[in-house]
This record gives sequence, C-alpha cells and structure tokens, in this order.
Amino acid sequence: MKVGFTALALFDAPFDRIMQRAFEDRFDVIEVLCEGPYLPRHALRNVSQFEIASQYDIELTLHSPTVDLNPASVNVGIREETTKQLTETVDLAAAINASTITTHPGYVKRINDRLTRRSLDLALHSLEKWANYAADVGIVPAIENMPRNAKYFCTEVMQHKLFIETCGTSATIDVGHAHTNNAVTDFLQAGFPVTYYHLNDNDGERDLHLPIGEGTIDWTQLKGIHKAIIEVNDYTAVKASRDFLARDT
Repeated sequence: MKVGFTALALFDAPFDRIMQRAFEDRFDVIEVLCEGPYLPRHALRNVSQFEIASQYDIELTLHSPTVDLNPASVNVGIREETTKQLTETVDLAAAINASTITTHPGYVKRINDRLTRRSLDLALHSLEKWANYAADVGIVPAIENMPRNAKYFCTEVMQHKLFIETCGTSATIDVGHAHTNNAVTDFLQAGFPVTYYHLNDNDGERDLHLPIGEGTIDWTQLKGIHKAIIEVNDYTAVKASRDFLARDT
C-alpha cells in the first residue's frame, strides 16, 4: 500500500520542508490542501515553490478548496465562484504535475424536497463540467464521501455512486466519514473506481479526524487497499497512525 499524508499536518511549513519531511519519513504521497497559502489562485503565482517536488519520487495530489464553497448552491454567485476555484485547482494540478484532485459533492443549505432536488441537479451539473475539464488535461477528478449530516450529499454508497457515474469521476473514500454513517464495509465493497482512501478515526458519531487506532473503526477491514492518505491535523499523529497501520492491517 502506498501511504501518504495531508499537508494540513504541516500547514505552516514551507513546501520544500513538507517534501523533505515526507522523504525523510519514507512517505509515498502528499495531498496538498488547497486552502490558505495553497489556494490555487495564489499558488499559481508562485508555482516555482513546487519545483522541488521533481527531486523526489513522491506523488502529489490536491484537495480542492471547500471552505465557503458549494457546487450545489442555489445562489448562482457562490456556485460560479466554486466552479472558478475548482477550475483553478485543475490548472494548479497541471502546473505542478499532481495526479489527482479530490473535492466535495456539496450540500443543501435548507432541507426540503424541492430544494434538495434542485441542489442535487446543480451539484451534478457543476461537478460534471469540472470533471471534464480535469480529464481534458490529464488530471484524475475524484469526489469524496461525506460524514453524517442531513445536509450533505454522498453520505451513503448509492448517492456517491450516482455522483461518480453522472460526473465521470473516480472516488475518494474517507473511511472516517463512512464510519459516522455505519457504512465502512458498504463503501469498501462498493465496487466503483477509487483513487485513494482518506484514513482517520472517530467514535462512530462525530467526524473527529482522530489518529488511527484512537477511535472505534475496525482497521483490519482495510487490508488490500492500494493507496491511502492519512488525514489527521498533526504530523506526530500522522506518523503514529502509519505505525498503527503497519502493525494492525
């Protein structure tokens, strides 16, 4: 299994230091969270900071911006800004030779049947357009499953499959998110194309992003997965999580 980590765990570090730590600790992949200093419209002005990646045999992937964005928004301004930032994320991925972009499917702001149907249609249209743009430049687009919340799309397998098939993407499966929906086995056995897995732990109720082994997930279920990103917020926890995986999966 190829194992990497989210750059959120070293968010204040410059990119060259993140690459150095990944190399020293023998990680295979880095997922760059495109928020803050790595927001694509800013990072595209300083692409040279990523050139050091060519010196390492470490795969780069991107997680698109999601804060305050929503491809399912009925507010056309928010939806258009979301599409713009997703497009800029593809441009950044192409510029730095990242292989994959993971994004979120969106959410309903106010729950009622008519608005949910409308938001679902908007999300599918927005993300299909984004996925086509990514595929045209050789980037793999992936949509992530979400934690338990009545407002979120893709909390269960069948709707996640709908997004993947309609939009023409791969999947990123967040095992912690699946656990909050009592659906880890369902997602692991779903059968649709998976780019990689986000690994983090929780109590089965809340999306806590705990180090692996500190929650209630049965990690023996993950034997045989091909690529994983440890998605916890602290680098010490990243290394402890990898040690747990090495012992228990």
